[in-house]
Amino acid sequence: MAEEKQEKGFVIRDKRHFDEEGNVRPEDSATPPPEESAEELFKEETKPGPDGGEEKTPEDAYPEVDFIGFIISLSTTAMYHFGDIPDPYTQKREKNLAAAKQTIDILNIIYEKTRGNLDEQEKQLLEEALYELRMRFIKEKGTP
Repeated sequence: MAEEKQEKGFVIRDKRHFDEEGNVRPEDSATPPPEESAEELFKEETKPGPDGGEEKTPEDAYPEVDFIGFIISLSTTAMYHFGDIPDPYTQKREKNLAAAKQTIDILNIIYEKTRGNLDEQEKQLLEEALYELRMRFIKEKGTP
């Protein structure tokens, strides 16, 4: 008895939206959903709250990003690396002076690249943050 071998074939399906003449293929003629603009994608969603006002979403818990907030965030990161702030998961305070130095260097780059473009409050905050973090680094580096 001879066994017949059945070859498993494959199907080639053209998924292009246009045919050879440049016409829309019939299966693609349905109107595609409109693409959302960047503004619509990042638009804050609010829900009505129990009192009829707008209920805040978790995204509202974070302040709007501005230059001062950015500098404070980087300064806080350096303090975390100095061991001032415990790890949120382990609750342990660990020093990482190399990471602290890198954050200070980033702040210094920002200071150099924005010189002459900051208002007085931004300039003062950045200069004070750099001074305090540099002094702290020297103190930490000196202790074993």
